[in-house]
Amino acid sequence: MMRAIFMGTPDFAVPSLERLIERHEVIAVYCQPDKPKGRGHKMLPPPVKEAALMHGIPVYQPEMLKADEEVRRIEDMKPEVIVVVAYGKLLPKAVLDIPKLGCINVHGSLLPKYRGAAPIQWAVINGDKISGVTTMYMNEGMDTGDMILKRELEIAPCETAGELFDKLKTVGAELLSETLGEIESGTAPRTPQSNDEATLAPMLKKEDGLIDFTKTAEEINNLIRGLNPWPSAYAFIDGVKFKVHSAEIVREAGEAGQLCTDDGEMKIYCGKDALLLKEIQPENSKRMSARAYLLGHDIKSGKIQTESYED
Repeated sequence: MMRAIFMGTPDFAVPSLERLIERHEVIAVYCQPDKPKGRGHKMLPPPVKEAALMHGIPVYQPEMLKADEEVRRIEDMKPEVIVVVAYGKLLPKAVLDIPKLGCINVHGSLLPKYRGAAPIQWAVINGDKISGVTTMYMNEGMDTGDMILKRELEIAPCETAGELFDKLKTVGAELLSETLGEIESGTAPRTPQSNDEATLAPMLKKEDGLIDFTKTAEEINNLIRGLNPWPSAYAFIDGVKFKVHSAEIVREAGEAGQLCTDDGEMKIYCGKDALLLKEIQPENSKRMSARAYLLGHDIKSGKIQTESYED
């Protein structure tokens, strides 16, 4: 059993925290500060904080880890290992150097592919067939440390990023447990990453979801899947912004951006093939099937807008 500090913030990190609590002494948890959410902008704690408090573990939420008082606090706790899972901050060298067994990260990709904040989403957006989790010893770079263990997982053809998240967070917890076991026994491998093979997975922004219908239907469908549940792919149809939550590829040729609403369906031709919109969400409305929306709205076939109506 090791004295461990856990650093993580979102739901993805919770199973790893729970597994760590089962097998080791978790002396503190670090996560991002509470943030306002929803229409009421109520301050809500991140999932990792909620999980830690349920177990009675002290929680710290500093804006910066490199402040002298935070470094001293961590030093005083004398952790043997620090486990980091989707924390959202880079650890300064002063913190990396504290635990004698190192700082261990659980990352949602098969490194060195997809270093960065959104590895799972970009794997789906890029149409990858395989994803996975890597554990590594952390250094000062962004996901550049020596690798310990990897676990591969197939991406199903219709799987969304959200569904893949749910699978990988469980795999990550299992791999973390195995990794810490090998570190304790002194058998953990240490494999340097090849920078020549590295790719980046930058943080996603809402504007990344605007659909370009000159791309192929497969590329667009991958974007829709990769941005589900957030930030969502979207298009402007008949002056209304629609989030597109799911679609189906149709092997038909037509003019890119042409909307066809025959037979109660919303079909849009792409650079190659077409997309049949299945689940949509008009702005300021709830999710619904495209067929249900057309029952109450008269949208004519024609070219859809490509410009953004946002400020």
